[in-house]
Amino acid sequence: MGGARVAPWAPPRPGGWREGDPVGDRRFLDLPGPFGLELGGSLPAVRVAYETWGTPAPGGGNAVLVEHALTGDSHVTGPAGPGHPTPGWWAGLVGPGAPLDTDRLFVVCANVLGGCQGTTGPSSAAPDGAAWGSRFPAVTVGDQVRVEAALADALGVGRWTAVLGGSMGGMRALEWAVALPERVEALFFLASGAAATADQIGTQTTQQAAVRTDPAWAGGDYLPGPGPVGGLGVARRIAHLTYRSADELQQRFGTAVQGDGRFAVASYLDHHADKLAGRFDAGSYVVLTEAMNTWDVGRGRGGTPAALARVTARAVVAGVDSDRLYPLALQHQVADALGVPLRVIPSPYGHDGFLIELDAVGALVRELLAD
Repeated sequence: MGGARVAPWAPPRPGGWREGDPVGDRRFLDLPGPFGLELGGSLPAVRVAYETWGTPAPGGGNAVLVEHALTGDSHVTGPAGPGHPTPGWWAGLVGPGAPLDTDRLFVVCANVLGGCQGTTGPSSAAPDGAAWGSRFPAVTVGDQVRVEAALADALGVGRWTAVLGGSMGGMRALEWAVALPERVEALFFLASGAAATADQIGTQTTQQAAVRTDPAWAGGDYLPGPGPVGGLGVARRIAHLTYRSADELQQRFGTAVQGDGRFAVASYLDHHADKLAGRFDAGSYVVLTEAMNTWDVGRGRGGTPAALARVTARAVVAGVDSDRLYPLALQHQVADALGVPLRVIPSPYGHDGFLIELDAVGALVRELLAD
C-alpha cells in the first residue's frame, strides 16, 4: 500500500544536550570515520563538543587538558544559562590568576565519548536519523582518549603542558600519560585508580540495574514520554551515597525527619536524583559507568606496573582521606609506581572532596605547574 515516506522515529530523550538546543559556550569538531573501538565495532563518525579558555601559544605549547568526571561535561567554568544547565563544576580552578591561569594557559575540556552534552553518545543521531539508543557500542577509556587525541591534533596541540582529572577524569588523565607519554608533560591524577575494583563494579552495575529495570528504559530505546528518569534517579541516589562520607551524612542529617515525613537524608538524595534526571541521559549513564567498569590501564600492556612504567610526565598524585569509593590505597599504588609521594587532601566530604576542596586542589595544581 502506497503512502508518504515517514522519517525514522526518534523517541524523545530526557536530559542532556540535543541538536537544536542552545549551544552555549560549546564548540564542535566532527571526526570522520570509521572510528574503531577497543572492544569491537566502530562508529561511522564522532562529533566532539568542547570548550576552551585563554589563548593558545604558537604551536600549542601552553595547552592544558581538563578531564571531567562521570556526570560532568565540558563546562568547567562559567555560569549556568542557555545550553548549560549548571554552572562550571571546577570554576575556582580556571580563570585569570587562578591555578589554571588563563592569562598564560590555554585550557581545554571536551565532553567525553558516550556522553550527553554534545559529544557522540546514545542520545545522538545515528546514520538513519534515529537516536543510537541500544545500538550504541561499548566504549572504553582508551577510546575516549583517542577521540581527545584527535581533538588535540585539530587544535594544533602536539604536547599538553598538563593533563588533569579526578574520578573518571583521572582515568583518562592516566590513560593519556600511559598511551601517549610523549604528549603529556605533567599529570595530575586525583581521587581515582589504575583499574576498576570489585566494589566499584558492584555499585555501578547496581546503578545500571536500577536504570534498566525502569519500565520506561525499553531496552535502551525509550518510549515517548519522560524516559527512565525514575531508574536514573535511583541510580543517582546509590551513587551519591558512595560520593559522600558516612560521617558527613550523619553529622549533617542524622535521623532527622522533615515536616513532609521524609528523612532529611532521603530528601537530600531525592534532590540530587531530580537534578541529574533533568540534565543527564540515562543511556549515557549506562555507557559511561560500563566504561568505568572496564577500566584497566594495564590491559594489553603487561599489567599495571608495566603500564605505569611508561609514564614520563612529572606527576602529582592525590586522594581524599575520607573517600570510600576511591580509597587512598588506589592512589598509593599509582604514586608508588611513579615514584612520587601521595598527596592527601583532608576532607569530611568523601569522594566529592575532589570537587569541593578547591583551595587544596588548587594548591596542588599550582605546584604541578610551577615545576
